[in-house]
Amino acid sequence: MRLPRFSSAVVPVLLLAQTCLLLFLVSRPGPSSPAGGKERVHVLVLSSWRSGSSFVGQLFSQHPDVFYLMEPGWHVWAALSQGSAPALHMAVRDLVRSVFLCDMDVFDAYLPWRRNLSDLFQWAVSRALCSPPACSAFGRGAISSEAVCKPLCARRPFSLAQEACLSYSHVVLKEVRFFNLQVLYPLLTDPSLNLHIVHLVRDPRAVLRSREQTAKALARDNGIVLGTNGTWVEADPRLRVVSEVCRSHVRIAEAALDKPPPFLRDRYRLVRFEDLAREPLTEIRALYAFAGLSLTPQLETWIHNITHGAGPGARREAFKTTSRDAHNVSQAWRHALPFTKIRHVQELCAGALQLLGYRPVFSEQEQRDLTLDLVIPRGSSSFRWASSTDPQPGP
Repeated sequence: MRLPRFSSAVVPVLLLAQTCLLLFLVSRPGPSSPAGGKERVHVLVLSSWRSGSSFVGQLFSQHPDVFYLMEPGWHVWAALSQGSAPALHMAVRDLVRSVFLCDMDVFDAYLPWRRNLSDLFQWAVSRALCSPPACSAFGRGAISSEAVCKPLCARRPFSLAQEACLSYSHVVLKEVRFFNLQVLYPLLTDPSLNLHIVHLVRDPRAVLRSREQTAKALARDNGIVLGTNGTWVEADPRLRVVSEVCRSHVRIAEAALDKPPPFLRDRYRLVRFEDLAREPLTEIRALYAFAGLSLTPQLETWIHNITHGAGPGARREAFKTTSRDAHNVSQAWRHALPFTKIRHVQELCAGALQLLGYRPVFSEQEQRDLTLDLVIPRGSSSFRWASSTDPQPGP
């Protein structure tokens, strides 16, 4: 499928025009601190498609101190779908910066018709947009439901998103459209931001299995990742997108963990989905502590219920956070994929498997043997930049 929206010659002009608009928007003074005078905390959940990022996003979204949006960069890619991922990096970054500062006028560049909250991508998964002051479907301390929120809050004015954002101590965004860490360095050194990065990864073999279930929904994004100038890519037998995702995770992790710049200290944490699935409350407490949040009894009950459901979830729920058996979800690929595909993705993602701590399998028998643990245990400090209070090695 080819999009008729723009000719390829128009895309650079549109990027330049939108960059000028974004530069004007981001040059304005940032908004004030939240009530109480404490510095607002900004958290970017940095991941890729089908890696459990919607689940992690909900862990933050349901917290009563968090304003959360899911993938605001989707609007950039939807408007400029004939661009490539590297070409759109800066536009996504600048939009993310503005949203972190609760400046929702940045969406003028992509939603000139914006009128309602429902103009935002996946707006109803944000508890903050279903709670006062944006809407009154749920109290700020309640666990929200997308199905309940949609009919009650869809027509609420778009301007309420900014009002709601400004009332929270934490702003959390989930993004899947960054493929290196360096593009985010300007945000990490921006004095108006207090940015923390949660880098969420998942076993590439599990990612492949999940992508195959949602191939049609990912076709446009696949085309942008592969730089096809607007051609959607549904079938990807050579696993080019999975390969690029693996390379991007390696680039990001190496930049953060191998001689990282000083400004990353205490601001980066690498999280494996499988560790969340195995010990959800332990891992989530650590994740909240990294972001300056605490786990409430209500959230603890909700997290237990949502990670101890029956089975891996139905295909129609692929983009929803529903009650599932989290460990079952993390292991489903071992039953669902033929060994030939497993061997292929292991060859393409060998560096990611090694760096992120996943064991390869060398036969179908090993693949099916669930007593063989393929997730290599890592120490508590393995996936984060050392704290300033940690003992430093001698010269």
